[in-house]
Amino acid sequence: MTIAVLAVQGAFIEHEKKLEKLGASCIELRKAEDLEQHYDGLVLPGGESTVQGKLLKELGMYDTIKSQIEAGMPVLATCAGLILLADNLEGGEPGHLQTMPVTVKRNAYGRQLGSFHTEADLEGIGEVPMTFIRAPYVAEAGDGVQVLATVEDRIVAVKYKNQLALAFHPELDENDEIHKAFLAMCEK
Repeated sequence: MTIAVLAVQGAFIEHEKKLEKLGASCIELRKAEDLEQHYDGLVLPGGESTVQGKLLKELGMYDTIKSQIEAGMPVLATCAGLILLADNLEGGEPGHLQTMPVTVKRNAYGRQLGSFHTEADLEGIGEVPMTFIRAPYVAEAGDGVQVLATVEDRIVAVKYKNQLALAFHPELDENDEIHKAFLAMCEK
């Protein structure tokens, strides 16, 4: 199984290491030509969502990635990736890919100093470690969005059709269960 990881900015290498440890092969998406390769799933990593959204357009990848997700390509989105998928951003900012009917609050926990680690139950998986770094959260989940986890009464993990989106960074913790669940989505 081959997983494509958006590698224009952010924490993509950690996802690749985790997925390769679980037996998947990874390719990096850095330019439009990379999208011509075959892959079974897509990872949108953490990083700077504004920069990633801008680069998707500048590098000619935006339309293809949006179409692939809308056509059912399984996607795992973490932190900035969640922001990229959101239809709306709190504060009236326009969304990026807009493939998931959620409203996201960016930098919801404050700056880097507001970063924290906890453990919480993730529906279908059980208790998992959650590392939040300048994290967003889902302020509003639309029709068809399944809420998978909340922390401090804030939605931090959602699933919508083929899209699994998390406000935290599972690639930074030892636990592999979220990446295993994503690979299972890609096998279907």
